[in-house]
Amino acid sequence: MNLTQKILNVHLMNGNPVPGERVGIKIDQTLTQDATGTMAYLEFEAMGIDRVCTELSVSYIDHNMTQQGPNNMNDHAYLQTTAANFGVYFSRAGNGICHQVHLERFGAPGKTMLGSDSHTPTGGGLGMIAIGAGGLNVALAMAGKPFMMSYPKVIGVKLTGELQPWVAAKDVILKLLSILTTKGNVGCIVEYFGDGVKTLSVPQRATITNMGAELGVTTSVFPSDEKTRDFLKAQGRDNVYRELKADENAEYDRIIEINLAELEPLVTQSPSPDNVKTFSEVEGTKVNQVIIGSCTNSSFRDLTIAAEIIKGKTVHPETSFAIAPGSRQVLEMIAENGTLATFIKSGARILESSCGACIGQGASPGENAVSVRTFNRNFAGRTGTNNDNVFLASPEVAVVAALTGKLTDPRKSGFEYPDVREPKEFKIDDSMIIVPPAAGEAPQIKRASTIGAPPENIPLPENIDGNVVIKVEDKITTDHIMPAGPFLKFRSNIPEYSKAVFNCFNENGKPSFDERAAEIRDEGKHGIIVAGESYGQGSSREHAAICPMYLGIKIVAAKSYERIHKENLVNFGILPLTFSNNEDYDKINENDNVMIENIRLQLKNKNTITAKLKSGDVIELKHDLTSEQIETILAGGILNQKI
Repeated sequence: MNLTQKILNVHLMNGNPVPGERVGIKIDQTLTQDATGTMAYLEFEAMGIDRVCTELSVSYIDHNMTQQGPNNMNDHAYLQTTAANFGVYFSRAGNGICHQVHLERFGAPGKTMLGSDSHTPTGGGLGMIAIGAGGLNVALAMAGKPFMMSYPKVIGVKLTGELQPWVAAKDVILKLLSILTTKGNVGCIVEYFGDGVKTLSVPQRATITNMGAELGVTTSVFPSDEKTRDFLKAQGRDNVYRELKADENAEYDRIIEINLAELEPLVTQSPSPDNVKTFSEVEGTKVNQVIIGSCTNSSFRDLTIAAEIIKGKTVHPETSFAIAPGSRQVLEMIAENGTLATFIKSGARILESSCGACIGQGASPGENAVSVRTFNRNFAGRTGTNNDNVFLASPEVAVVAALTGKLTDPRKSGFEYPDVREPKEFKIDDSMIIVPPAAGEAPQIKRASTIGAPPENIPLPENIDGNVVIKVEDKITTDHIMPAGPFLKFRSNIPEYSKAVFNCFNENGKPSFDERAAEIRDEGKHGIIVAGESYGQGSSREHAAICPMYLGIKIVAAKSYERIHKENLVNFGILPLTFSNNEDYDKINENDNVMIENIRLQLKNKNTITAKLKSGDVIELKHDLTSEQIETILAGGILNQKI
């Protein structure tokens, strides 16, 4: 067996381990963050479960850190008190980004983990099967329920050779994105193997598995070996180490070979992480802003390399430069060894140890500016600036851009490449992690006025009298559907947050999406969204399903879906259908009426749904839902069913 099969099969609770088959796996660990966690714990409360049933669950505060008004602090108080009541560890604001901290302090080889954040696969750098999911799926896992998923195909990535100076782990995943792209990989897990693996440290591996989320795969995983032991020992946690690797001659559904020694520095340009460019295509591009940080590239090694390159130099006068350490551990260590002082002397700004700029919370670039970031996503407008032009790159490429004021092949920069190694001991201080008290000893849950409840849905009606509220094209992300940035503080207030649905498509003088959807809902009709390929890319934010559900959306008809969003739609009673013939996508327009008679009966009896359009055309839509998922749709969502 390959490593993926070994870990999954040990955790199999139901179903057959055959690619494409629906299976349930036991979840050992969960993580939530404050932007998705408030709703996840509200959902957990609604289930009536007194205590989490996992081996370990951690609630992190790392997203909503800087907004004005009481909303965020109200959410944090709610999360801290629910954590205490439900037996969940609580990582306080300022302790760092969930994925970085979890890698440092909690992750363990061979464990399964579900997180309400799409970059949960970071844990694959430690040999975990770590999967991003919607908050409701995480709540179910905390309640001891199996996580239902498609048993995966496994893409084996064979690494050989060793990275050369100025070439980074970021370039490995950018190379893979140039091969696999961001779509067409649903139902797959990427597993790394080969002699090149042993040349990569755990933080380097975590960079690769973190950004592997952009491939659209379920997760990515590395073996657990001596480099894993070294990292865990340096974190004072070598007691959780275990060797894990694929069997000799293990089989994969596809094998991709990457020679690390042949890689070159790469960047990827807006509007998608798979828009990968070589320096021959972009060299000399003027750069206005550079930020090193995010859960992808904010480790001790990442920041130390950048500091060694910039030491004794000053940031280019026309370029703004900032760093955001991934955890308090990293921040404290670079403060004590002089690295932080090096950044300050260079003219760098020091941002908080949080998700911050990566999710559009501050540090937005100016109009028509170029921003180089070590982040994982460069979706259009994600920075908070319309028509932004963002290049994603390694810390090495980023810091050279900060010094030269332009995209410069670092191999030709004239700067000396530093020899930086992982520390043999990290500074251990868990004082910002609150251990849950014993059952019955927790304080009362604090629930402020800004915190609502999960909205209720009605069962799927017998007939759909539908109206197309919006028609969108390919590769619509959850950022398009539910923007972050200044709207994040409303995530525990669904009526308010719903006003932002698809606001990127609002046109002056025309009703917004929420206005049109609410009008259709109030008329007793049913809202429909029509979309192209790969609908729902990106973040795990289940609000991209909850808010449309609140506004009366009953059906999404798309050419194809990304995994997490499709699951979220089902969870909240929105029926995800695909076109039997993609040409039918062209037959439907915004505001068209779509009639589907006996939809409940059609769902139960066959995999195709017959729909009649305003034009009189009859089209066939299809689904691949299991009987369990169909029952959820018919009920109007999981929260309407008995858990």
